[in-house]
Amino acid sequence: MAVTLGEEVTLLALDDESGAAKGRSAAGWAAAGGILLELTLAGRLAVTDGRLTVPDSTPTGDALLDGRLGKIVEWLGRDAKGKIGDWLAKDQPKAFDAAVERLCERGVVTEHKRRTLGIFTTRRYPEVDGSAERELRHRLEDVVRYGAEPDERTTGLIALLHAAGLHEVAFPGVPRKQVAPRMEAIAEGQWVAEDVRQAIENMQAVLVAVTVATTTATTVATM
Repeated sequence: MAVTLGEEVTLLALDDESGAAKGRSAAGWAAAGGILLELTLAGRLAVTDGRLTVPDSTPTGDALLDGRLGKIVEWLGRDAKGKIGDWLAKDQPKAFDAAVERLCERGVVTEHKRRTLGIFTTRRYPEVDGSAERELRHRLEDVVRYGAEPDERTTGLIALLHAAGLHEVAFPGVPRKQVAPRMEAIAEGQWVAEDVRQAIENMQAVLVAVTVATTTATTVATM
């Protein structure tokens, strides 16, 4: 199966050479959202009024997606409300690491471990095969900077990156003002089916709220 949306967010966030994660917290939220959106596109999840349901629990054949699908089914069995924001808050600390593990299994990145002071273990994930990231960045460039029409997956990815404030991660070295308006227009556009649109809008609302809260907290802490 092709690299999934959650993995694409993660791949963009990992520095190619050092393997360190950029925007780790925001990328975790976006990766969790990407996994949910991928499962929605696959017909396994549905979002209605901000609540998750599982119309089809059949495995997709992808380890990352099926692992998350199983966890969502278990979670919904304990939480009848099933609010999408609650799941993202629960999964975002783990989704990024799960996506990294899957990228390692695919041979896209590799794990490097280093012990500091003989106690702490630092993990980095430098790139091994750059073809997936090159294709991804070309796709984003074509759509956001050169006006190509996006498909559903690309629309969802751009919406998540925009809502999470990951403009620099997606377009390093490009001023935010040059890409944010187009990303916002794509996120609000007419390129996706209504059920997918509802999922995107719900995830966007959560990510924007988290991004604003995080930015505010950081600003207050540095004053």
